[in-house]
Amino acid sequence: MPSFTLPSTARITRTHKVSAALVATASCAAVVALSAGPSNAEASAGHAPTAVKPVSANGLPATAKAKADDAKTDGEVLASVADRIKVTAVAEQGHTAKQAANRSTERKALVTKKATPKAAPKAAPKAAPKQYANNLDGWIREALDIMDAKGIPGSYEGLHRNIMRESSGNPNAVNDWDINAINGIPSKGLLQVIQPTFDTYHVAGTPHNLTDPVANITAAANYAADRYGSIDNVNSAY
Repeated sequence: MPSFTLPSTARITRTHKVSAALVATASCAAVVALSAGPSNAEASAGHAPTAVKPVSANGLPATAKAKADDAKTDGEVLASVADRIKVTAVAEQGHTAKQAANRSTERKALVTKKATPKAAPKAAPKAAPKQYANNLDGWIREALDIMDAKGIPGSYEGLHRNIMRESSGNPNAVNDWDINAINGIPSKGLLQVIQPTFDTYHVAGTPHNLTDPVANITAAANYAADRYGSIDNVNSAY
């Protein structure tokens, strides 16, 4: 019975090599596995050759040139795979960087967005000037407010008491019989003030008119404060 044996040597060419596929993940890692060997169809169980030596296409041992060509081809394959890995990695990096830049721009836009300024509160309307009655009570109250602002002492009771004694509340009252009248400078007004005294103790902000009720009261109170400490201390002619 004839026996069959495999040749002691076999040519391993590129067609017998199996190049592993590129496995790409989200992090662009790639693993290339290269393996070489005869297929299952070329090797049967129990008949594996004891040694494999490179041979040429005619079955003769491979020359140095053939070896170099195969090495060059294998190098080109590996270089091609490496280039693909590199290009893929660069593209992924660029895409990731672009996404990061877009997100950064979005966050910056949100942070730097100016809030709509709130409307300034409306200024409170100015209070209307205080109104005083055009009578003795109103004149005394207005005079007291001016005296308080100017630091002139006096009370409602002290003013009212002296006004009633001097003029009975008549702002146009004139004394034409006392020594002042004889000297040509009669006393006038609510508190019977002569013109020189009025001119000296006139209170700024009031009319420069001797018979004006408020101007007469404040000037007399200013004079009394200088001479007696306060109009409240006056109980007779002064």
